[in-house]
Amino acid sequence: MTPQSAQIILDENFADWVKALDLRVQAIDADHALIRMPLADHLARVGGIVSGQALAALADTTMVLAAVAHAGEFKPFATTDLHTQFLRPGVGTAILCRAEVVRAGRALVFARCDMTEEDSGKKVATATATFYAP
Repeated sequence: MTPQSAQIILDENFADWVKALDLRVQAIDADHALIRMPLADHLARVGGIVSGQALAALADTTMVLAAVAHAGEFKPFATTDLHTQFLRPGVGTAILCRAEVVRAGRALVFARCDMTEEDSGKKVATATATFYAP
């Protein structure tokens, strides 16, 4: 899977409000996915930091694409569990999210990700998720 083919999957299969995050696939292979979310006013909460909802959506989307790349084909994965830990306020130009599949079974896929500020490299949040593969 290439970043271009993963971007097409994102653009053609995700909800409009997820696409409004302007996510861009930077790198992807069977081992990981890396997505960039540019920061803009519509993603900010009080204090000018990125909202937790945007970070959770970034995490979920990146982990789903990591699961798709690991499977080697598009599957409509369903999130059954998403746990996000917010570590520090996210600021700057963009947030980078790197996800990997921890374990993939026949029906369930377990994944984790780290979200960092593009400018400083500081970790902003981390997340884990479980997905059902129909």
